[in-house]
Amino acid sequence: RAIVLAVVGLFITVAVYGAVALIVKADDFGVYLAQRGGAVTKHLGRWLVHGMPPFLKLLSLIGTFAMLWVGGGILVHGLNEYGVSAPEHLLHTISETITTAMPNGIGAALAWLASASVSALIGVIVGAIVAVLWGVIGPLFGAKSTAHG
Repeated sequence: RAIVLAVVGLFITVAVYGAVALIVKADDFGVYLAQRGGAVTKHLGRWLVHGMPPFLKLLSLIGTFAMLWVGGGILVHGLNEYGVSAPEHLLHTISETITTAMPNGIGAALAWLASASVSALIGVIVGAIVAVLWGVIGPLFGAKSTAHG
Protein backbone atom coordinates (compact mmCIF):
# COMPACT_ATOMS: atom_id res chain seq x y z
CA ARG A 1 0.00 0.00 0.00
CA ALA A 2 2.84 2.41 0.85
CA ILE A 3 4.54 1.75 -2.49
CA VAL A 4 1.30 2.40 -4.39
CA LEU A 5 0.75 5.65 -2.45
CA ALA A 6 4.32 6.74 -3.13
CA VAL A 7 4.00 6.00 -6.86
CA VAL A 8 0.65 7.81 -7.08
CA GLY A 9 2.11 10.74 -5.11
CA LEU A 10 5.08 10.98 -7.46
CA PHE A 11 2.84 10.72 -10.53
CA ILE A 12 0.51 13.45 -9.27
CA THR A 13 3.46 15.69 -8.38
CA VAL A 14 5.03 15.27 -11.83
CA ALA A 15 1.65 15.84 -13.51
CA VAL A 16 0.90 19.02 -11.54
CA TYR A 17 4.37 20.51 -11.96
CA GLY A 18 4.36 19.47 -15.62
CA ALA A 19 1.04 21.25 -16.19
CA VAL A 20 2.37 24.36 -14.43
CA ALA A 21 5.52 24.27 -16.57
CA LEU A 22 3.43 24.00 -19.75
CA ILE A 23 1.29 26.97 -18.70
CA VAL A 24 4.31 29.09 -17.75
CA LYS A 25 6.16 28.34 -20.99
CA ALA A 26 3.16 28.45 -23.35
CA ASP A 27 3.79 32.03 -24.45
CA ASP A 28 7.49 31.28 -25.08
CA PHE A 29 6.42 28.33 -27.20
CA GLY A 30 3.98 30.67 -28.98
CA VAL A 31 6.83 33.06 -29.86
CA TYR A 32 8.85 30.12 -31.14
CA LEU A 33 5.95 28.95 -33.33
CA ALA A 34 5.21 32.48 -34.61
CA GLN A 35 8.83 32.91 -35.73
CA ARG A 36 9.05 29.45 -37.26
CA GLY A 37 7.14 30.01 -40.48
CA GLY A 38 4.11 28.42 -42.04
CA ALA A 39 0.66 30.01 -41.88
CA VAL A 40 -0.84 27.57 -39.38
CA THR A 41 2.23 27.60 -37.15
CA LYS A 42 2.41 31.41 -37.11
CA HIS A 43 -1.30 31.70 -36.38
CA LEU A 44 -1.13 29.19 -33.54
CA GLY A 45 1.94 30.91 -32.10
CA ARG A 46 0.31 34.34 -32.18
CA TRP A 47 -2.83 32.89 -30.64
CA LEU A 48 -0.78 31.46 -27.76
CA VAL A 49 1.11 34.72 -27.20
CA HIS A 50 -2.06 36.82 -27.17
CA GLY A 51 -4.21 34.25 -25.39
CA MET A 52 -2.00 33.50 -22.40
CA PRO A 53 -2.43 36.80 -20.45
CA PRO A 54 -6.26 36.55 -20.33
CA PHE A 55 -5.99 32.83 -19.59
CA LEU A 56 -3.61 33.51 -16.67
CA LYS A 57 -5.95 36.20 -15.31
CA LEU A 58 -8.84 33.75 -15.43
CA LEU A 59 -6.70 31.04 -13.88
CA SER A 60 -5.70 33.36 -11.02
CA LEU A 61 -9.36 34.19 -10.36
CA ILE A 62 -10.34 30.52 -10.35
CA GLY A 63 -7.32 29.66 -8.20
CA THR A 64 -8.17 32.36 -5.68
CA PHE A 65 -11.75 31.13 -5.39
CA ALA A 66 -10.52 27.54 -5.06
CA MET A 67 -8.09 28.45 -2.26
CA LEU A 68 -10.80 30.35 -0.39
CA TRP A 69 -13.22 27.45 -0.88
CA VAL A 70 -10.73 24.84 0.31
CA GLY A 71 -9.52 26.98 3.22
CA GLY A 72 -13.08 27.74 4.33
CA GLY A 73 -14.01 24.06 4.02
CA ILE A 74 -11.01 23.05 6.12
CA LEU A 75 -12.02 25.57 8.78
CA VAL A 76 -15.66 24.40 8.77
CA HIS A 77 -14.77 20.72 9.05
CA GLY A 78 -12.01 21.40 11.56
CA LEU A 79 -14.36 23.41 13.78
CA ASN A 80 -16.80 20.52 13.68
CA GLU A 81 -14.08 18.21 14.98
CA TYR A 82 -13.67 20.56 17.96
CA GLY A 83 -17.38 20.64 18.73
CA VAL A 84 -18.36 23.80 16.84
CA SER A 85 -20.83 22.20 14.46
CA ALA A 86 -23.05 25.15 13.46
CA PRO A 87 -21.08 26.09 10.30
CA GLU A 88 -21.05 22.50 9.03
CA HIS A 89 -24.75 22.10 9.80
CA LEU A 90 -25.42 25.34 7.90
CA LEU A 91 -23.61 24.01 4.83
CA HIS A 92 -25.46 20.71 5.07
CA THR A 93 -28.83 22.46 5.46
CA ILE A 94 -28.19 24.72 2.47
CA SER A 95 -27.19 21.76 0.28
CA GLU A 96 -30.09 19.61 1.43
CA THR A 97 -32.64 22.42 0.90
CA ILE A 98 -31.45 23.08 -2.65
CA THR A 99 -31.27 19.39 -3.53
CA THR A 100 -34.78 18.81 -2.17
CA ALA A 101 -36.19 21.81 -4.05
CA MET A 102 -34.55 20.71 -7.31
CA PRO A 103 -34.18 16.91 -7.23
CA ASN A 104 -32.55 16.62 -10.66
CA GLY A 105 -28.87 17.05 -11.50
CA ILE A 106 -29.17 20.83 -11.59
CA GLY A 107 -30.16 20.82 -7.92
CA ALA A 108 -27.08 18.82 -6.98
CA ALA A 109 -24.84 21.17 -8.99
CA LEU A 110 -26.43 24.24 -7.39
CA ALA A 111 -26.15 22.64 -3.94
CA TRP A 112 -22.44 22.07 -4.51
CA LEU A 113 -22.01 25.63 -5.81
CA ALA A 114 -23.83 27.08 -2.79
CA SER A 115 -21.79 25.00 -0.36
CA ALA A 116 -18.53 25.96 -2.08
CA SER A 117 -19.54 29.63 -2.09
CA VAL A 118 -20.41 29.64 1.61
CA SER A 119 -17.09 27.90 2.37
CA ALA A 120 -15.30 30.55 0.29
CA LEU A 121 -17.17 33.31 2.13
CA ILE A 122 -16.05 31.80 5.43
CA GLY A 123 -12.49 31.75 4.09
CA VAL A 124 -12.76 35.44 3.12
CA ILE A 125 -14.18 36.43 6.51
CA VAL A 126 -11.57 34.52 8.51
CA GLY A 127 -8.80 35.76 6.19
CA ALA A 128 -9.95 39.37 6.64
CA ILE A 129 -10.03 38.96 10.42
CA VAL A 130 -6.53 37.48 10.42
CA ALA A 131 -5.25 40.27 8.15
CA VAL A 132 -6.70 42.96 10.41
CA LEU A 133 -5.38 41.28 13.55
CA TRP A 134 -1.96 40.81 11.97
CA GLY A 135 -1.93 44.49 10.98
CA VAL A 136 -2.74 45.52 14.55
CA ILE A 137 -0.92 42.87 16.60
CA GLY A 138 1.94 41.99 14.23
CA PRO A 139 3.83 45.30 14.66
CA LEU A 140 3.73 44.84 18.43
CA PHE A 141 5.91 41.75 17.94
CA GLY A 142 8.24 43.41 15.45
CA ALA A 143 6.58 41.99 12.33
CA LYS A 144 7.05 44.26 9.33
CA SER A 145 4.23 44.83 6.88
CA THR A 146 4.94 43.86 3.30
CA ALA A 147 2.07 46.00 2.02
CA HIS A 148 4.07 49.21 2.15
CA GLY A 149 7.32 47.94 0.76
